[in-house]
Amino acid sequence: MSREGERPGLRERKKQETRTALSWAAIRLTVERGLENVRVEDIAAEAHVAPRTFNNYFSSKGEAIAARHLDRARLVAQELRRRPASESLWEAIKISVLTQLAFGEDYGAGQPDQQWQTGVRLMISEPSLQGEMLKANAIAEAEMAAAIAERTGTDVARDLYPRLVAGAAGAAIRVAMDQWLRADPPVPIRPLIEDVLGRLAAGLPEP
Repeated sequence: MSREGERPGLRERKKQETRTALSWAAIRLTVERGLENVRVEDIAAEAHVAPRTFNNYFSSKGEAIAARHLDRARLVAQELRRRPASESLWEAIKISVLTQLAFGEDYGAGQPDQQWQTGVRLMISEPSLQGEMLKANAIAEAEMAAAIAERTGTDVARDLYPRLVAGAAGAAIRVAMDQWLRADPPVPIRPLIEDVLGRLAAGLPEP
């Protein structure tokens, strides 16, 4: 492959790395100082970029903070498209979610990373960030529904099924994350994800 053919891929990787660095900087600083005490200039400096670079990626601090959640959800939809057709739909969804947990730097394989856990708690509890989280969840469920429609041969615009499954899976994951945040002592999130998606796959039988 020519260098010309390689450049777009490299540029996209660098753009994603910058986006991730800005989002992590926003989360770290907000956890340390509180949202109102963090400026865009602070986030840019923490990520070693110019303030105008922040504005190329995000329109607000809240959008930057929610970006890690949105990016991971999009990767789940991408992974679902790659799962073999021999897997059942719910098995493919479960593996797609767990794959992102396994390779993600912010959940940890065992005890939760305290900074990310605090960041997630901030995202879902801070009133000024809740709108961004709702927006991120809506985008994520739409992308998941599109992937489910492709896998099941349904039409995401006409059929209820792909949107229903995406909504149910998204709600289950949010319940698992809420349980993870409340757990005392801390617990790994992976078994919680396996549990909630397993119950959905079984039709939510009574306990």
